[in-house]
Amino acid sequence: MKNIDEDGLLQKYPVVDPAKKAQYLVCLKGKSMLERLYTPADMIKSKRESLGLTQKEFAELMGLKGTGDRTVSGWERGEHQPSNAKLRSIEKIETSVPYRDRNSIGKFDFIDLFAGIGGIRIPFQELGGKCVFTSEWDKFSKKTYAANFGEYPKGDITKIHTSDIPDHDILLAGFPCQAFSQAGLKKGFSDTRGTMFFEIQRILANKRPKAFLLENVKQLRGHDKGKTLETILTTLSGNEGEIIPDGFPISEEARSSLTTKLNYEVGFRVLRATNFVVPQNRERIYIVGFDRDAFPNFELKNKICEMFDDLESRRSHTCLGDILQKNETVDQKYTISNRLLEGHIRRRIEHKQKGNGFGYSIFDVTSKYCNTISARYYKDGSEILIDQSDINKNPRKLTPRECARIQGFPDNFLVNAVSDAQTYRQFGNSVSVPVIREVAKSMLKIMLHE
Repeated sequence: MKNIDEDGLLQKYPVVDPAKKAQYLVCLKGKSMLERLYTPADMIKSKRESLGLTQKEFAELMGLKGTGDRTVSGWERGEHQPSNAKLRSIEKIETSVPYRDRNSIGKFDFIDLFAGIGGIRIPFQELGGKCVFTSEWDKFSKKTYAANFGEYPKGDITKIHTSDIPDHDILLAGFPCQAFSQAGLKKGFSDTRGTMFFEIQRILANKRPKAFLLENVKQLRGHDKGKTLETILTTLSGNEGEIIPDGFPISEEARSSLTTKLNYEVGFRVLRATNFVVPQNRERIYIVGFDRDAFPNFELKNKICEMFDDLESRRSHTCLGDILQKNETVDQKYTISNRLLEGHIRRRIEHKQKGNGFGYSIFDVTSKYCNTISARYYKDGSEILIDQSDINKNPRKLTPRECARIQGFPDNFLVNAVSDAQTYRQFGNSVSVPVIREVAKSMLKIMLHE
């Protein structure tokens, strides 16, 4: 290949701040002629448009604050250029967007609240639904969501007016579970994360979708001797329940909506992921509701009971080895050190002496399933370690792809939009997609009167 006049190239395509000329030339090394002609401005705009993001959304994706959209606009016009590190991070952005919804109209419209990385959305979109609104506050989850769906979620739902949320047929929400989980000390409604339910209530009160699906940890069922769940169910069904105190930490719009009585037929059940071909011991509570006014003269209570009876009766064969990568192909960085392994062994002995069962757990290809993956998995992986005695190595942590698989995410779901630590958090907080898929199918049968 002929040498390229880099000074001439920069002069012909004056998109780089002269002060950053050396920096840009570093980026040119090893590039083909076509790639060299593809300027940073071209690349940035192409990446953004491939994701389907506005300049403002792309700015947030890149961690730019304030007038970040103006910065992105300047990048794309070639007026100035991002730092070398920022430029490389933009180059690494995946643009395949495997779950982009290309349909302008769906069989039904739904919204995705507390969306995380979109695990609840996938099955409803597969079944012909159109997602018309998404909300998620965590910036890292937003990145993964954008990479997979080509949409950048709106932020904190408490700061979004109901009038800014489109009408929809189904509301989906995996509302924050930390306040009710064992790991979150089960503070419930005394924790502001627990009060997010009332944001769901105010949207239901104002938009009155035909149906909803809520997902949470199974501890919600017994929290505060069942009073927390009772409050949720009575609120959703429109029955008289406990009055919410004035000092209760909820938004003003949510508080004012409590005067509007809902009228949903509601049911719930705890379902186990292993019964839906997911090799993970994960139990979650699923709460569904159907608007009585939208389905008059329809035996909703019986339909919901039959739906959950059917789902609860499901059984399946699982084997952890079906989703594991071969140990010899896994990067060494996932193998735990001697020091960490010794720490795990020491803590297990200490727990055993205290009479409890806490400690690390090792699984292999013959295991039927593994423990529940939690958001803390990134710390030391102690709840799920994979045996590597077949290659004479210490146990290892799950890879990000394996984490996706034990939650039932398809292999085309992108898991590299953020760091491994953030990916572990995301899948620990996510849902078991196959369970959601079967719940979604059952809900649509009721809605379509099948």
